[in-house]
Order: sequence, then structure tokens, then C-alpha cells
Amino acid sequence: MVEEARPLDALNRARNKRVIVELKNGKQFVGNLKAFDIHINIVLENAEEQEGGETKRKLGVVFLRGDTIILISPE
Repeated sequence: MVEEARPLDALNRARNKRVIVELKNGKQFVGNLKAFDIHINIVLENAEEQEGGETKRKLGVVFLRGDTIILISPE
């Protein structure tokens, strides 16, 4: 079976899983990837803002604009 290599396919595989999202301003968020669109705007549930690997604050549901994101990775 050949796996697709398109970015949106990778995000589809990460749906409902914990991901780390890093923004251009250096902030990091960890949460369950619930939804995204073609602009890579994403919705995280049970999201936490992290700093230096430590939880800075718990946020719940967050919406992150795709044009602010530099990295999305499985936790």
C-alpha cells in the first residue's frame, strides 16, 4: 500500500491525536487535533500553552490561524 505524501493527508492521519503546534512568535501549544482547513487553520481540544516543555496554562478549545503556524508534530 502506497501512503499519500500530501500535507493534508498527514494532518488527516493526525486527526483526534495529540499534536504539538509551534507558532512564528515562538509559542507552543499541545492538544488534540480536531479540525483543519485548506489554509491549515486548526482547532485543538484540551489545548495547553507550553513553555520550555512545561505547561504554562490550560486553554481548552483553541483556534490557531494557519499563517501563524511554523510546525505541527505528533506529540
